[in-house]
This record gives sequence, C-alpha cells and structure tokens, in this order.
Amino acid sequence: MTLSELGHIVYGAVVGIGGIVVFLLALMIGLCLALDWTKFRPTRNSRTVKSLDETVGDPIVYLPPGAPRGPVDQLARSIRA
Repeated sequence: MTLSELGHIVYGAVVGIGGIVVFLLALMIGLCLALDWTKFRPTRNSRTVKSLDETVGDPIVYLPPGAPRGPVDQLARSIRA
C-alpha cells in the first residue's frame, strides 16, 4: 500500500463521516423545528390542551414585547448604590 492509496482511504473516510454528520445534524435540527412549531398554533379545537383558560375562556391574547407591564420596575431596584 502506497502513501497515495492511504491518502485516498483517509480522505474517503473523512468525507464519508462528514457527510453522515451533516445529514444527521440537518435531520435533528429539522425535526426539532418541525415539532417545536406546533406550540405556536391555537389549541381551541384541538385535543391538546395547554391550559384550562384556553379551553373554557376567551382566546388568549398575548401582549406585544414593548407593552408596558405596570408601574413597578423590578430591575431598577436590583442595583444597589
């Protein structure tokens, strides 16, 4: 076995293992995204119940991120002078 043949074997092994790793990583990320996306759909007419409020009450309306949360600023008191 020459050095050139050994180089081809090592190169083929690295390419093969790299391809398997990329495929499995893409598969796992794709499955995680596909299964995680179902959390964002409403479950009013679904057999999956997230909370009792969503089942028997009005549809839940979430506040936007910039909405005021009230008169208390909890982070303002966390730094002591």
